Amino acid sequence: MVEEYPRNLMELEASFASEAACRAYLARLRWPTGFRCPRCGSEKAWPVRSLWECGGCGCQTSVTAGTIFQDTRIPLPVWFRAMWWVTTQKNGASALGLQRVLGLKKYKAAWMMLHKLRRAMVRPGRDLLTGRVEVDECYVGGLEEGLPGRLNLEKALVVIAAQEDGPGIGRIRMRQIPDASAASLMPFVQDAVAPGSVIHTDGWPGYLPLGSKGYEHEVTFLKRKKKKTPSELMPRVHRVISLLKRWLIGTHQGAVSHKHLDYYLDEFTFRFNRRRSKNRGKLFFRLAQQAVAVDPVTYYRIVHQTSRKAKGKPQSVGAT
Repeated sequence: MVEEYPRNLMELEASFASEAACRAYLARLRWPTGFRCPRCGSEKAWPVRSLWECGGCGCQTSVTAGTIFQDTRIPLPVWFRAMWWVTTQKNGASALGLQRVLGLKKYKAAWMMLHKLRRAMVRPGRDLLTGRVEVDECYVGGLEEGLPGRLNLEKALVVIAAQEDGPGIGRIRMRQIPDASAASLMPFVQDAVAPGSVIHTDGWPGYLPLGSKGYEHEVTFLKRKKKKTPSELMPRVHRVISLLKRWLIGTHQGAVSHKHLDYYLDEFTFRFNRRRSKNRGKLFFRLAQQAVAVDPVTYYRIVHQTSRKAKGKPQSVGAT
């Protein structure tokens, strides 16, 4: 579809001042080729208040059904302002900052909105990293004193993959893992990096199975007698690690729990991979496009729950 987005705050306010305008925009993003009924697949439909009623089976569905906006009580214009603010903040957004900007009464509402938007920052079916990729792990908050090797009790362990782009860094992927064993590292690499790529790691045994997984494994051992540090041997991934820690401390004051850390990693990845974008409005478009993407599991449940209703009555799917 044609990329349609506001270029500045004034255009945002003018284009999305009403609930109807926001719903129309989300409908164009969700059904770029036209409406399609989730139950019978019919393309014929007409609007009924804030819903779309299928001309084939009579099923009523909402443009927000199955998306992060499902069942929200917050007006869509407020959501759009939140998306704009999140994508235009170079160093990220905190819940307290969002609450102040939007004038929300409750901190919990701002926190919930941010976490839903972070969930939308992961595009389903995104391309895998290719070429040469550096992979390493780090502890968020640093290593605990007195613990040998990669042993960790309280701090979060994060594995990071950084694609080489000449002397610079291309795209990245990251994930929180319970430990640095091969059982934890291999699934991440397979989900993040395309087979046949060159994986550059240190000599940690957890990476040994890479060769049998279809990757070319390049190992750099850190020797005590040599003066080179890990950041010099694998500069790209360690630069990302440094930026991640600085971002968590600077934007969120390090107050990130293990339970929600993956959401913050998704936000950092979204921002980093689009750091060269010159148009903030385009980031707004990408986030809105991914925010309206349907969660298949949730939507399947929503659609099939309505089948229990009596025949002959309008059947609503996500009437919010």
